[in-house]
Amino acid sequence: MNIQPMPIQESTIRKAYFLEKYVIITPGRAQRPRDIKEETIIKRSPNCPFCPENINQENVVDKIDGPRGHWRVLALNNIFPAVSLDNPRAYGCQEVIVETPEHNCDLAHLSLLNINNLLAMYVRRTKALMANRKLEYILCLKNQGSKAGATIAHAHSQIFATDFLPPDIKEELKRARHYRRQQERCPYCDIIRRETNSPRKIFADKYIAAIAPYASEFHYEAWLFTRRHIDNITNLNQNELHSLAFILKNILVKINKLGLSFNFFLHQVVSEPDQHFYLKIQPRDNIWAGVELGSGLIINSVPPEQAAEYYRL
Repeated sequence: MNIQPMPIQESTIRKAYFLEKYVIITPGRAQRPRDIKEETIIKRSPNCPFCPENINQENVVDKIDGPRGHWRVLALNNIFPAVSLDNPRAYGCQEVIVETPEHNCDLAHLSLLNINNLLAMYVRRTKALMANRKLEYILCLKNQGSKAGATIAHAHSQIFATDFLPPDIKEELKRARHYRRQQERCPYCDIIRRETNSPRKIFADKYIAAIAPYASEFHYEAWLFTRRHIDNITNLNQNELHSLAFILKNILVKINKLGLSFNFFLHQVVSEPDQHFYLKIQPRDNIWAGVELGSGLIINSVPPEQAAEYYRL
């Protein structure tokens, strides 16, 4: 994990911290000519399935209520699942988390209390799914905007769980274990120590550190870590949840100002007790084309130093 300071005025090839992934940072390409423009047109349906009056109560698996007894966050069974508990050929679970009863309110515009409630629901649903011993992998994720794969405008996220470990996650665990054996330290703890003293630092308090990763694959990519070495979201204390909600909201507000779609996600490998919790936010401004799809090399025209500076302002 030897990170050297580099000028960002010209292209540089950067390697991910401990994975065999490479990104070409190309600030000059941001100025290249374009005569093709893609626009996202959102048509909000009057029959939104996530508005309170349209919720099928039989699909509700959990909820967090507000002070007047009305729900603030709702967990539903996904009625169009890719995996399900009654399908041995594609075993797993998919749930939808409705983030607010308000139809025209994106996550960035919710209050800190509501975002904290959303994270608390991730904790509750992750704990519930961990009780199923057949499940090995749990993913909390959000897609917002058409470029991120969202199909319904009402603010929502998802929980996805399977009985097997996806290959990319398995490879990351393998390399993290190798790093720990070689260095006798957690690789993610090392990332936090180094990057919170670098131009890629976005935010840091006693509980959470946010950085723009050295080899960012996406424009304005951000990673949020707990300062404390804890395994998964179910181990966060209240101070950590509040701090995570605070910096998550601030970053999403900045992404919203750029008008970008985004994905965010956090993992839990049930059989691995010594992970380090993190949440990745990946805005979807750049479209991967022939170089990325053909070679696996990623071209990113927004240096992470520039992204971190934008978030800090």
